Amino acid sequence: MKKTEQARILVIDDDENIRASLSLVLKEKGYEVDVAATGQEAMSKSKAGFYNVALVDLRLPDMDGIRLLTEMRETVPKMVKIIITGYPSLENAIEAVNRGADGYMVKPYNVDDLIRTIKENLQKQKDEERYSEEKVKEYIETRSKEAGYS
Repeated sequence: MKKTEQARILVIDDDENIRASLSLVLKEKGYEVDVAATGQEAMSKSKAGFYNVALVDLRLPDMDGIRLLTEMRETVPKMVKIIITGYPSLENAIEAVNRGADGYMVKPYNVDDLIRTIKENLQKQKDEERYSEEKVKEYIETRSKEAGYS
């Protein structure tokens, strides 16, 4: 990837060791990484700048990851949101997906699986963006023809 095309990832976890290790691994893979220790910090950062992906811990000190997902879905709907938890349950997996999670991984996670999940979701994000651009272009061309401009 060129520097300008680098995907930006926000790692949201209250555990400093997890933030540091994920940050290191993702930077080695060529991603631009930022971190947040709380849901509030994550919301502030995601409102201030665009991130392609958020890796969200389910248990944060100020709110749970499900609530954060809901808030992020409203403020940054195009951002890919992947839940990472050490407390997996079918119930919270279903709720996470219903609230807009694009992925769900269990700690300790396999780094290769995490990178594959990120890449797959980034590709989906890119495809959706391309599709949207094509639809806008088609709409403009159609409206121009209808208005007699071409």
